[in-house]
Amino acid sequence: MLNMRIQDVVDERLLDTLNGGTVIGIDIGSRTGKAVLLSGGEVYTSSVYTGINMQDTADELLEDLLDKSGLERSDISYIVGTGYGRIALQYTDIPTQIVTEISCHAMGAHYLNEDVRTIVDIGGQDSKAIRVDPLTGSVVEFVMNDKCAAGTGRFLEKVAEILELSIDELGQEAVKSDAPSEISSQCVVFAESEVISLRAKGATRQDIAAGIHFASAKRVRNLLKRVGIEPGLIFSGGVSNNVGMRKALEELSGHPLIEAKIDTIFAGALGASIHALNYSKAAVTSVTEAEDVFRLDFTGLENRIAERQEQLVAGADDRKKVGYLCSYTPLEMISAAGVNHIRLFKAGDTETVASGEQITQSVFCDFTKSILGAFKEEDPLYTSLDKIYTFYTCDCIKTIGEAIGEFFTPADIYTLPRIKDKPSSRDFYNSQILSFKADLEQLSGNIITDGELRVQIRLYNQVRKLLTQISELRKRPNPPISGKDYLDLIKAFYYLPAEELLPLYQGIYDKLAAAPVREDRPIRLFMAGGIIADGDRKLIELIEDELGARIVAEDHCTGLKIASGYIREEGDPYRALAEGYIDQTPCARMKPLQERVEISGALATEYQADGVLYAYLKFCPCYGQVKNEFFRHYQQLGLPVLELPIDYSKSDQGQLKTRLEAFIEVLRERKGLAAFGTA
Repeated sequence: MLNMRIQDVVDERLLDTLNGGTVIGIDIGSRTGKAVLLSGGEVYTSSVYTGINMQDTADELLEDLLDKSGLERSDISYIVGTGYGRIALQYTDIPTQIVTEISCHAMGAHYLNEDVRTIVDIGGQDSKAIRVDPLTGSVVEFVMNDKCAAGTGRFLEKVAEILELSIDELGQEAVKSDAPSEISSQCVVFAESEVISLRAKGATRQDIAAGIHFASAKRVRNLLKRVGIEPGLIFSGGVSNNVGMRKALEELSGHPLIEAKIDTIFAGALGASIHALNYSKAAVTSVTEAEDVFRLDFTGLENRIAERQEQLVAGADDRKKVGYLCSYTPLEMISAAGVNHIRLFKAGDTETVASGEQITQSVFCDFTKSILGAFKEEDPLYTSLDKIYTFYTCDCIKTIGEAIGEFFTPADIYTLPRIKDKPSSRDFYNSQILSFKADLEQLSGNIITDGELRVQIRLYNQVRKLLTQISELRKRPNPPISGKDYLDLIKAFYYLPAEELLPLYQGIYDKLAAAPVREDRPIRLFMAGGIIADGDRKLIELIEDELGARIVAEDHCTGLKIASGYIREEGDPYRALAEGYIDQTPCARMKPLQERVEISGALATEYQADGVLYAYLKFCPCYGQVKNEFFRHYQQLGLPVLELPIDYSKSDQGQLKTRLEAFIEVLRERKGLAAFGTA
């Protein structure tokens, strides 16, 4: 196909919006690169196999389009890149922008047919379900598959190899079947074994092919259910020409697929070209860096934390050294006993996590594996400690504490009641505090006096007040401190003594409060969910350093939560500690859960968040299991939510960026913001 008229491609109801400019959309998929050129009422398309060098693939597509259209590079007013290889695209002589494939597929499908409500996009590496606003073509909601290949083009390719068929033949064989084989496995590896077993039992290639397509379609249907299945369903992506998958999707969704006037593998590139047209009209220039934010030099803080850790390892004073695992551990009492303390919350690398898994189980989260791995690999900071304590909430943390005590360092575990408002729970927690006091006195050889404990309570109350005041500066339209920097302040709380934190936090607050108030408003994000450990910054760096949004508050146990507590300074100091800690922002393990959920929603509203990132480590027993309760509440408040199950590997970096980019684009459209600008 050399070219087509625009009216022969797009929905005639939307023709009036496509005028002016000569633009190109380039969609570099994991298997195939596609491109669409819009110029003078004509549409030109091109496709090539994706090579190793993404820029070379894009250049090949560009040259092919120029050859077909007879245009010169100087005639192109704008290019938008999308897809798997979009980040590699660079053109110094043509204005260029990057848009996620989710937004581009939504826009492309919308212009193919204005009635489209839902998109199934299946490529070589992933699959997506996208709900579209039929009035604008904007993304309303989307979900992607996880790192598993089931339900993707790669899954079908693997089965085709086993059956000695091409990928096209696999689909053609599938539609011939009247009795699809039952494929139960969701994993590619196990499904491969199942296919071989079915062949050995005499199942036909047609029935196996049909079974595989239905198994894949079921996986995709689960994604569709999360965004809502309704009439107006279109199929895009590299797998969209597979007749077997089309048949399976129609049967399982209960809706016919919308037919387009052009091959829907070009939907993403078409959407990119329409975005390019809009950029061209608006004369938007490319901005790839985050908006400027008032910056403090945190080098001194990082150096002091490192110095403190070196002092602990070297035993620079005669004090005992303890580590703790949970934010419910009363630091005031440890300090009153004259004991040095640190929180064990470093995110391990892949090797550390793997080492920890040798002691625990694979279904524990990477954070708990990191702790054990650090001990097993003889991390000098961790192994220098005299004892480990935890007032545990998470059952996995309790098990980790037990393992540390059995294999490495003496450990004591205290129990936090799950129902905090019962008088018996509060009495029990008070008894745990008194037992903790006795153990600290025995460890340190020091008597904890009421007077010294009250001094530490006052110090930590002042520290928490300053952290709250610093955080409240993030309520400004453009916060003077980034979310990443705020987490670094929190990190200092876990490593430095209160008397050192007070002047440090006061100085930082004074500088931030004096920073000019800026009215330009980036996208404001609220981060909720499980622990964000020391060193686990990949999400925040993607959000703030690359995508230009801001984390304005966080609802997890290593964030703003620690500033939420206040310890009564008069009366019985032990009872005051028990009540103050049990009344801080509760863990998701505590009951009733609804109180925890409502606190989180109120915090997101207070900080005027545009959306919520619910991030938790895979296999998290506290936040992974109760996520739907949080989601429902955020949605009732009108806050879009993006679920982000993560681990400490780097293999999901690309997919995380795609999800975050698309989510932020959705929020910008909701707020009526320019694609890479501010209000």
